[in-house]
Amino acid sequence: MVAKKFMAASLLAFFLIGLTGCVQMPTERQGVVDLRPQISFRFNPADVRMNDARVFVDGLDSGRMGDYLDGQGSLRILPGTHSIRIVSGSEVLLEERAYVGDGVSRPFIVK
Repeated sequence: MVAKKFMAASLLAFFLIGLTGCVQMPTERQGVVDLRPQISFRFNPADVRMNDARVFVDGLDSGRMGDYLDGQGSLRILPGTHSIRIVSGSEVLLEERAYVGDGVSRPFIVK
């Protein structure tokens, strides 16, 4: 009799433990917002020379201008004043010094 009560109590305990394992614990969702400024370039994308022109930010090569076409891509930089230079071969297409702050998206027009 005692063994049957112990067995019933054990089964009830396992059942209750099984139920609590199915309960989803509350979770907190966190996200990171990237407020770094971003720059992009407006130019004729059909012009291969413009697509292949090199972007220099503060003297550092940052890639092809075609990768940062306004509306399709952008280059994230640190807030502050930067020297932006676009070079195609030996020709300088753009040379500008600009201040960009947090959360700013700044397009440069290159002709």
